[in-house]
Formats: sequence, structure tokens, C-alpha cells
Amino acid sequence: MSDSARQATRLDAIGGHFDPWLLGISCALACLGVVMVGSASIGVADGHDVGPFYFLTRHVVFLLVGVAMAIWVMRTELKTIEQHSQWLLLVCFVLLIAVFVPGVGHTVNGARRWLNLGVSNFQAVEAVKLLYIVWLASYLKRYSEEVTATWGAMLKPIGVAVGLVGLLLLQPDFGSSSLLLAITAGMLVLGGVNMPRMFGPVLIGLPVLAIIAIAEPYRVTRLTSFLDPWQDPFKTGYQLTNALMAVGRGEWLGVGLGASVQKLSYLPEAHTDFIMAVIAEEFGFLGVCAVVALYAGLAGRAFWVGLKCVEMRRHFAGYCAFGIALWMSLQSFVSIGVNLGLLPTKGLTLPMISYGGSSVIMTCAALGLLLRVSYELDRAQRQVARVRNENAPSPTAQAAPAASAPAPTPLAARKPATRGTSRLQQRVEPTLGRIA
Repeated sequence: MSDSARQATRLDAIGGHFDPWLLGISCALACLGVVMVGSASIGVADGHDVGPFYFLTRHVVFLLVGVAMAIWVMRTELKTIEQHSQWLLLVCFVLLIAVFVPGVGHTVNGARRWLNLGVSNFQAVEAVKLLYIVWLASYLKRYSEEVTATWGAMLKPIGVAVGLVGLLLLQPDFGSSSLLLAITAGMLVLGGVNMPRMFGPVLIGLPVLAIIAIAEPYRVTRLTSFLDPWQDPFKTGYQLTNALMAVGRGEWLGVGLGASVQKLSYLPEAHTDFIMAVIAEEFGFLGVCAVVALYAGLAGRAFWVGLKCVEMRRHFAGYCAFGIALWMSLQSFVSIGVNLGLLPTKGLTLPMISYGGSSVIMTCAALGLLLRVSYELDRAQRQVARVRNENAPSPTAQAAPAASAPAPTPLAARKPATRGTSRLQQRVEPTLGRIA
């Protein structure tokens, strides 16, 4: 076996470690989600005439399925995922079209967003978020120079995103549509797109989104109720006023775990969209700050991992980390903002905390992919360190030539250097006025 083959074998034997910060924050969010779903869903379960722990039991089952999927993703090489990334975009369109197929799609509250899997419903857009991020990461790696230099390469992912958004608006799902466009713009910027070129699509897209937002009367109602929810607190402003009352009751330290009043059939969707209001009521301002810190730490660490991957020219891994960081940070920002009355009501859950099968499962899979990125980054860093240590000359090898080197020749006895173009000519270092 040659030396290079032996070195390659030794490098392949080097393993990595999953980032402890990402792993710890993910586990903390999952545990907090179990506790809060158990607390917030009691009143909802009573209203549905099911057992008090019905939603908690289902949430734990979904979480276990998500953990199993996360472990599977964490054990899969990124190069294997990248090899199949071309098909993921097709899967995105198939999933979003399948919700309109009779017998396959399922309608809830007038929105056709779910796939009927028999044992449970699955929201297609949750899988689309992750699959689209992986495809876009692969695209940015393959066409990095073109995306920076040409209009066509930059507009292609924007056109794909517009196609996906068109299918989402037919469901309708304006919140996920806006999130998908924001992730696309963020990944393009982090991928090195020419910023002046981005102004054109943004200037066109923002008015179009505004027109779409005000085209439906229920969206206009949400916007006006957000601006002044107390104008009609029993109809259009009912959700937000009850959420604000829950936040206000929490004060600094909260009323205590399980002691929330608003979750008892007063606050709609207390275990899903408005679970942050229950957290604010039971744990107070400090509890809200702790949750915000967890999401900020998750996003910040993910961006840091992505940056390190790009620095090591592992662009696909880095862009995957960027996309997941944008997803988690933007969705948590919108969900928390809605609960605190800072943003209009949107149907976006709080990642890893809100109840929801498809959301929990696909968020776990996304965090599994992020942990896999951190594992391969750590492994690559260890391999580079091993190569540098092996190629570095030993101290004895450095000392031996110095001991056997001849004594320096006096300056007066040195021959003048002959000028010429021959590479065989021994180079004479300048003395810079020093006397040997």
C-alpha cells in the first residue's frame, strides 16, 4: 500500500463530533415543547371530549418519530443527500399538487393544506421547506459563479420559489409563502448574489405580496384587527386580545406552570399557534426571554457552523446550515411576534414547541441535518489538523541541518553574485547592511 493510500485510510478512520450547542438547544426546545403542550392542551382536550393527555400523547409520538428521522439524517453522509438533491425539487411540486387530489388532500378550516395518511394528516409545506432548502443549497454550490455574475442564474431559484408560492396561495397559505420567499432571498444573499441585482425582484415582489395580502377580505380583517384588536375584542380581535391578556397576566415571573387561565377555552389554538402566550402567562417575562434566547442561540450557532463550512470550501453543507438557520429564526420570530401583538396573525407554529405532527417531525429532520453538517465540519477540521501534523517537520529534522551547516563565509571573501536568468544560479540573500 502506498503512502498516500495509507494516509487516506487514516483520514477516513477519523470521526467527528456533533456540535454540543446545537444538540443541547435542540433537546431543550423539545423538552420545553413536551411540557408546554401538556400544560396548554388540557383545556383544548376538554373541549373535544377526549382525555386530558390526548394531545400530549400524540405530541410525544410525533416527537419520537421525528427523533428517529433526525437520527437517520444524522447518520447519512451529506454527499449522499447532495447526489439526490436534483429530485427533491420535483418532490416539492408533487407534494403541493397532491393536496388538491380528491381522496389524498384534506381540508381543515377551509384550507386545503394536508395530506391524508390514514393514521394522521400531514401538512405538505413542512416537508417542502426542508427539501427546498437542500435543493437550493445544491444549486448555489453548483452555480456559485453564475449566480454572482448573471441574471439568469439568479432568477432561476426565484422563479422556482414563485412557482411553489403560487401553489401555496391556492391552498391558501400566505404565511408559508412569505416564509419561503424570505428563505430564498436570504440564501441568495448569503450565496454571494450581486446585491444591486436583488433590488429589482424585491421591488417587484413586495408590492405583489401587498396586493395579494389585501385581495382576500379575511387578510384585511386580520391586518385591521392587529392594528386595534380592542375595537372588536369578541370577534375580529378575539385571538389577539386573549393572547395579550395572557401575556399581561404573566408579568415578570408568571403565574406558575399549569396555572394559566387563558388556556381554559379562552385562548384559541392555545397548544399550537398561541402557545407562546401560554408560556408568557405561566413563566412571565423571564420565561419569554429564555425562549427567545434559545432560538437566538440556535440560529446564531447554525450561522456560525455554516460560515465555517464555507471557509473550508464545503459550500453545500454551509448553505444547508444557512437555510435551516433562516427557517428557524424567521418562523420563530413571526410566531413570537404574533403572540405578543407585534405582527398580524399568521398560521405559523413555534418550532419544536407547538403541537403538530408534520411540523414537529420535519423540524426534527431539519435539526438532524444541521447536526450532520456540524459533524462533518468537525471531522474535516480534525482531518486537516492530522495532515498538518504529519507534514510538519520534526524538531530533530530541523536541528540536524543546522548542526551540520558550514560556518558563514566572511563578507570580504564572498564572491559577487552573477546576474543572469538561470534558475540553477544560487540565490544570494541581501545582507541589509549587516556584517556577518
